Amino acid sequence: MLTRKIVGSIVEIPVQSWDRLCDVLHNPFVTHRWLAALETSGCVGVGTDWQPRHLTLWRGAELVAAAPAYLKASSEGDFSRDWGWADAALRARIPYYPKLVIGVPFTPVTGQRFLVQPGELMEVCMPALLDMASALARDERCTVLQVLYCRAIEARAADALGWLGRIEFQYHWRNQHYRDLDQFLSRFDSKRRNQLRREMRAPATQGITLDTVRGDEIARDPQSWARLIYRLYRSTIDKLTWGRHYLNQAFYEHLFTHFPQPLEIVVARRGGNVIAGAFNVATPTHLYGRYWGCLEEHRYLHFNVCLYHSIDECIRRGIEVFEGGAGGEHKLMRGFEPVETYSAHAFLDPRLETPLRQYIADETEARQRALADWQARSPIFKRPADAVGMR
Repeated sequence: MLTRKIVGSIVEIPVQSWDRLCDVLHNPFVTHRWLAALETSGCVGVGTDWQPRHLTLWRGAELVAAAPAYLKASSEGDFSRDWGWADAALRARIPYYPKLVIGVPFTPVTGQRFLVQPGELMEVCMPALLDMASALARDERCTVLQVLYCRAIEARAADALGWLGRIEFQYHWRNQHYRDLDQFLSRFDSKRRNQLRREMRAPATQGITLDTVRGDEIARDPQSWARLIYRLYRSTIDKLTWGRHYLNQAFYEHLFTHFPQPLEIVVARRGGNVIAGAFNVATPTHLYGRYWGCLEEHRYLHFNVCLYHSIDECIRRGIEVFEGGAGGEHKLMRGFEPVETYSAHAFLDPRLETPLRQYIADETEARQRALADWQARSPIFKRPADAVGMR
């Protein structure tokens, strides 16, 4: 017999109990330490737009399954891309907020959202968690429920239970077993290849060096690295008129102290001084670009710190996929390709559910057609048979 419980803070659950449900090595963003860093630092919780309502299933004192969930009064920081829906609902005088979101705050990264202890059945636990979500939404007077950046298998399972599956695009770099950077560049035509080489040479001509600092080195002085990354994060946010300070220095200090293992920092130096950097998260198969910042402006610096240096690292280390972050069509011209991301949606008000069901169906058809067209034409890369040195 499983007992259902809504938990108002991740710290109420023992670390070992939560992490037993998820693949800590391959999915760091849903681990207890990542979510606790967000809550403990005050980036989510009291006084913010993210109120934890974690969904959990227990067998006695044993945690069997869970899903990180939050009540939200807006769509800030969840990357749900539903601003148009919310505006339409407002004009029609239909309540859209608060909504219940199953996902990871400020993190548009695909990963497992329904965490189940090994030996338990996903087909039993996931419907129970979604049923909990619907009951909680009714209790909290929500009309909108969302599962964001879930795996395709989870989106299909939710669809089978009556939720509406939605797809969007991100741009990911995939390692085609490249021997080296030259083999990767051989996939482009000569004009594009020469442009990329010119951009990649820029740091050397500007007196800039780049290197990667990883978990062990971060762990030796986590506070200093945390302060640097927060300074760089602020340098980007403060330059944007629409920038939002979702994360604070306490988040980085907590994360770098308690969870340095998957963290990486690309550091750019000139004259011995740090002038730019990127904060990444690594697993054995994936590299995730999260935030970047610069203290000096130099041509092509962003591309080298955020893209080229890490592409080279992925090739040398055998990393399969580099996710450079949400958005950014400029990535297409630099070897990143469009891939689908998945979400699932439920609307408890039929005035929302009926039109949005048709809208999502039409949108999905158009996006699948666009992706198929892109893959058929492959407008960036040469055809594999023509690529120099490809085997």
